[in-house]
Amino acid sequence: MTDTPQQPLLIVEDEMFIRMIAADALEDRGFSIIEAGDAREALEILERSSEIALIFTDINMPGDLDGLDLAEEVTKRWPHIEIIVTSGGVRLDSAEVPDSGKFLPKPYATDQLVKLVQEQLARRDAGSPTDHR
Repeated sequence: MTDTPQQPLLIVEDEMFIRMIAADALEDRGFSIIEAGDAREALEILERSSEIALIFTDINMPGDLDGLDLAEEVTKRWPHIEIIVTSGGVRLDSAEVPDSGKFLPKPYATDQLVKLVQEQLARRDAGSPTDHR
């Protein structure tokens, strides 16, 4: 795929099987994937790597931060990163996702995920410079 970004995507999901399915679907389309099992692990990864292009995070996760908390923190600290949140228990309108992010309800088809990732990255690339700092 010629338009695949060089920057990796971060998948944040505590259910390993669901995380693996999403990662495999995106890797099959040529994306580089980094995985995290919760929001704290995701923040540690983000602090070490400023190269992440997009995070795809579940809302409901164990620990003191959920996916929406993570999305808020990413918006504050790394505004150049695109955000997609998902949940099977919570329903949001995409307008409720920080930083013009998108909401993808579970269960989702992997083709829906891939399409939404491609749309978010295309929006970012067409919009403004990738580094807003």
